[in-house]
Amino acid sequence: MSYALAAFAALALSACTVQPLYGPIGTDAPLAAELQAVAVDPIPDRIGHYVRNELIFALNGTGSEVPPRYRLMVALKERVQTPILDTVTGRATSATVIVDAEYKLINIADEQIITKGVAFGVASYDRFSNRLANVRAARDGEIRDAKVISDMIRTRVSTALAK
Repeated sequence: MSYALAAFAALALSACTVQPLYGPIGTDAPLAAELQAVAVDPIPDRIGHYVRNELIFALNGTGSEVPPRYRLMVALKERVQTPILDTVTGRATSATVIVDAEYKLINIADEQIITKGVAFGVASYDRFSNRLANVRAARDGEIRDAKVISDMIRTRVSTALAK
């Protein structure tokens, strides 16, 4: 009985296609070289600037100029919620910056969509009576969201290009 169980386990595991994400891919090119060939389209607004810069650094942190083979298009939607209100003053004591990023990775050669999806970031911050402190805290929340979103997109693009 134990031999049959061991044979079944070996057979089940032999069909597994787990492979390292950053090893050579199907063309024997390292994944880093494929990620460097991703051109990130401009994204409007301040949060778009943050996300685009984070994506460029995440995909091609070397700063080398590689001819683009892929194009990454990102559309952002940002909203702020104030979930906690002070009952005495009626002012918000905290806020949450929520950013949704809809992205598409397109092969430039044949205009085929390789992968698409939605990534999101949620960052909370405290609000104070000082207006400038609130503005800076909101921007810090946007920057934290941009980093989370770029990490999500990079991971998903890496997975799609590694196939």
